Amino acid sequence: MRTRFQNIIFAVAALFLFSSCSKNLNQVNPNAQTSASFWKTSSDALQGVNAAYAPLLLDGLFMRFTPVLTDVRGDDVRSNSPWTAIRNAAIFSLNTSDPSGYGWTFDELYEGVYRCNQVLDFVPGIQMDQNLKNRILGQAYFLRGLYFFYLADLFGNVAIPLHAPQSPKDFFSPQMPVDSVWAQAMADFKAAIPLLPVSYANINGPDNQIGRATKGAAMAFLGKTYLFNHMYQQAAEQFKNVIDLGVYALMPNYADNFDGRHKNNQESIFEVQFSLTAGGQDLGWQGIPSSTWAKTNAIAITYGPPNFGWNDVQPSFYLFNEFQKEKTVDSSLDPRLDVTILYNKPGEMLYGHYFSDVYTGTPYLNDIFCKKYENWDTKPNEYDWKSGKDYIIMRYADVLLMYAECENELGNVAECAHYIQMVRNRVNLPDREAEFATYSQQQMRDQISHERLLEFGLEGHRFDDIRRWGWLNDPAKLNELKQHDPEFNYYKPGRDLLPIPQGEIDNNPGFKQNPSY
Repeated sequence: MRTRFQNIIFAVAALFLFSSCSKNLNQVNPNAQTSASFWKTSSDALQGVNAAYAPLLLDGLFMRFTPVLTDVRGDDVRSNSPWTAIRNAAIFSLNTSDPSGYGWTFDELYEGVYRCNQVLDFVPGIQMDQNLKNRILGQAYFLRGLYFFYLADLFGNVAIPLHAPQSPKDFFSPQMPVDSVWAQAMADFKAAIPLLPVSYANINGPDNQIGRATKGAAMAFLGKTYLFNHMYQQAAEQFKNVIDLGVYALMPNYADNFDGRHKNNQESIFEVQFSLTAGGQDLGWQGIPSSTWAKTNAIAITYGPPNFGWNDVQPSFYLFNEFQKEKTVDSSLDPRLDVTILYNKPGEMLYGHYFSDVYTGTPYLNDIFCKKYENWDTKPNEYDWKSGKDYIIMRYADVLLMYAECENELGNVAECAHYIQMVRNRVNLPDREAEFATYSQQQMRDQISHERLLEFGLEGHRFDDIRRWGWLNDPAKLNELKQHDPEFNYYKPGRDLLPIPQGEIDNNPGFKQNPSY
């Protein structure tokens, strides 16, 4: 029987202290765990790669703040949070003197890089089953590529350490241009692809657990990295490779991706594994994970509606209104609306109560709130801070629409139209493939923007879309964004990146802050 990867209690195998000696004491503690003494067996190798996954579950990454930082800067989301770590991110006004939130993200991305480097440095020297070794190394390359992907995307010019430090001087790596960071992410994803299996379903080994990185995940993120760098032909090839694997498909019911009962389904290419039962009961935030920490996420309470969560993040009315523009073939509202947004409609329930009953007589009655990733139908509220829902960072629907986007940029409008309609078919929208095939490239770009907005609302994709489409540098498009979401009135050139934490600049000679901070 397969064990879900979310039920692994991640081993902390990668944070080791270096032995040292002073002028007067030339002795080494023989009982101290070091890199040299740890990496001996296949079990050590597996624990090491498990530890490389662990930062994904921390507060700065997908437990809470990476979703927050990628969501609140899009025009599909707004924030009136009293916490400046969230509100200032939404209005492009983060303070370099306070690294709360974004600084945790920066630290934990490098924690992930550090752990991957340990695996990649030491596992090749272990005598063990070669197939298992390949899979472990493939996962480490994938994860390091993923960490560098987010470092490039969120912070720009950063360091690219590629080996585990062997002495104190090795902790200092030079700041590199963002193009070099993207190139390293590409190199890591490329290295991962031949080492990873298509699936772990038939793996005969101790790592036969759903949720680990696969060949399709590495291909999809390599394609996404190419796309973010406007390398459309290379991106299209990778997305087509994922499609041609034949192992992924859209879930028939869009809601199944977010209900918590269909984890790691046929549409999921890579998702961060959370659980209400794995680990301990203590809330884990930053630092070295403990076996007493729960493996739950805090997205639900952060995004939760008033009276049931903190309501730090809300959907924009622009997103809500876009859902009204096109009815299904049976004249119903797009079903993705009711999966994405809580609002005052007849019979709307949240946490066992009618929306209208909860908010009658308050300003919230005519407001809208996040529904996707909330436990609105299974819990009384989110105040225990614990949600066991996984966080999907790559869905097959994204591959289909990114592939469509590449084909449009390459001049293949008809091919683009076909893949757009595949995603529309799932939610019973009218078949407009023939119409789309007649569109100009710019008309299709506008259609792709609309389709991606509705498919991925509140999933952290919108700001990346806006940025790579050049809207922030186009006065007309920036004006549209301000109409969609007044938070864009605060945008300044250069604020598409987050600031480098000041402590990183202080500790690394030559590091420079991102422009406009």
